[in-house]
Amino acid sequence: MRHRFPPLNALPSFEAAARHLSFSRAADELRVTHGAVSRAVRNLEDHLGVQLMIRATRSVRLTSIGASFAAELRDILEHLAAATSAAAGQSSEIVSVSTIDSFAARWLMPRLFRFRRTHGGIDVRVATSERLADFVSDGIDLAIRCGGGQYPGLSAELLMKEDHFPVCSPKLLKGRYPLRRPADLARHTLLHDVFTVDWAIWLQSAEIDNVDPHSGPTFLSSDHAIQAAVRGEGVVLGRSALVADELAAGRLVRPFELSLPAGFAYYVVYPSRALKRPNVKAFRDWLMAQAR
Repeated sequence: MRHRFPPLNALPSFEAAARHLSFSRAADELRVTHGAVSRAVRNLEDHLGVQLMIRATRSVRLTSIGASFAAELRDILEHLAAATSAAAGQSSEIVSVSTIDSFAARWLMPRLFRFRRTHGGIDVRVATSERLADFVSDGIDLAIRCGGGQYPGLSAELLMKEDHFPVCSPKLLKGRYPLRRPADLARHTLLHDVFTVDWAIWLQSAEIDNVDPHSGPTFLSSDHAIQAAVRGEGVVLGRSALVADELAAGRLVRPFELSLPAGFAYYVVYPSRALKRPNVKAFRDWLMAQAR
């Protein structure tokens, strides 16, 4: 069977330009000139008879056909790279993962050594961002996000649900003002992050009205708020996924039983084609097993 192939030497230039949305950055990566990348993409478009990229004065963006072609091309180039490594006796493969900073620091990174122990031939690269990954231009294989599970055009699998409850250092259970009941929070510092469930909601649920829910320092990072609680600087409204390891190690304790379910959960998000790559599927399967 005779196959119709595009100009193969143009494919790396287009894939890099699509990932960076920049001819200049693609040229830097490939160590060629800006003009060489531009000509390669134009040659590919002429061969296909369709426009893949829209050029502006200082930027480029993908057409809908270009985005679809770039996604498929990336899969093909990754398979080719893996086959080349295998033929050369090199088994290392890469999975690129995007997640939020607090989840990476508190849940994912402390567990990655377990993945390496069973999948030593797969290297995991973790990028942290609060926005949903652009799987084409960012070069991301899958993302872990906290949300409602609705990600149009993408597959989303529930990784874990989350509850919120106060946590603190064990030393706050003793001392001059020991924490024994929620009303005792009036004598302690409340630590805040910027998540949706806050102290006002928890205190109202606990029927406590002698505590100012807005007092105390606010941290933009949940990780920093948890670190402050571990040091004994106050009580934080912990998120179950992020404080699980600290509770298990005894560095944090739950002074009260009341917990509130979060309105969001953690999801593994990816383009449906991503699981066709064995290394991505292996990492996704491992994530689900760890969450269980």
